[in-house]
Amino acid sequence: MPAGRTTAIIADDEPRLAEYLKERLAVLWPELVIAGVAGNGPDAQALLISEAPDIAFLDIRMPGLTGLDVARAAEVQVQIVFVTAYDQYALAAFERAAVDYLLKPVSDERLAETVARLKARLATSTPAPDLKAALDAIARLVPAVAGVEKLAWIRASTGQQVRLIAVEDVCYFQANDKYTSVFTADGEALIRTPLKELADQLDAQRFWQVHRGTIVNIRFVATTVRDLTGRVTLTLKSRPEKVVVSRAYAHLFKQM
Repeated sequence: MPAGRTTAIIADDEPRLAEYLKERLAVLWPELVIAGVAGNGPDAQALLISEAPDIAFLDIRMPGLTGLDVARAAEVQVQIVFVTAYDQYALAAFERAAVDYLLKPVSDERLAETVARLKARLATSTPAPDLKAALDAIARLVPAVAGVEKLAWIRASTGQQVRLIAVEDVCYFQANDKYTSVFTADGEALIRTPLKELADQLDAQRFWQVHRGTIVNIRFVATTVRDLTGRVTLTLKSRPEKVVVSRAYAHLFKQM
């Protein structure tokens, strides 16, 4: 990289989200050089070693190594920014530890604040804070980032048959009286697990609650439409019906 340039890496196992962050950084901080993009923890760690960036934007949950694992092995001078989909209660752990984080979906306003903070630190050569104690505290307060496995398979009923469905193939879940409907590209099935209980077993970075009774696999969202009243509707890649987003969750799609 050219001397004197500020460099960064981005690590996220969702290519679309990594590309979106890269695009927004290009607008808000055009001088920043993105030295590489990684799709998993080991590749992120390799980029840290090979590129020695000034900044690392690390997704919390990635295959191979978590963002916390990668941060633990990073050089002291690297400024770490965690990218996470955890809710506000879990984010209190990050704030208490004074660790920089961006909440998915990343808003321009929040990203601009982070950019300003990073620029100020780099301009004054302020060293990155000692992350060890902070990372330990976050891992205790947010168990999911410490590597707890999330639900991968579900057994669901279709008529008289029981199907084994990979969670990653589910387009969305919808509360259905005492059951939960499971919608995939090729049909609908039922499980007895209530939606509220199911939500705790899903990966929050991939499955977003968009309504009190609906959780969507963000990988299957094709487009979002916001009408004049601010109501957001999702079209899906593999399903004909549209999914309505309640006002309480409309902010999740502000930048999409």
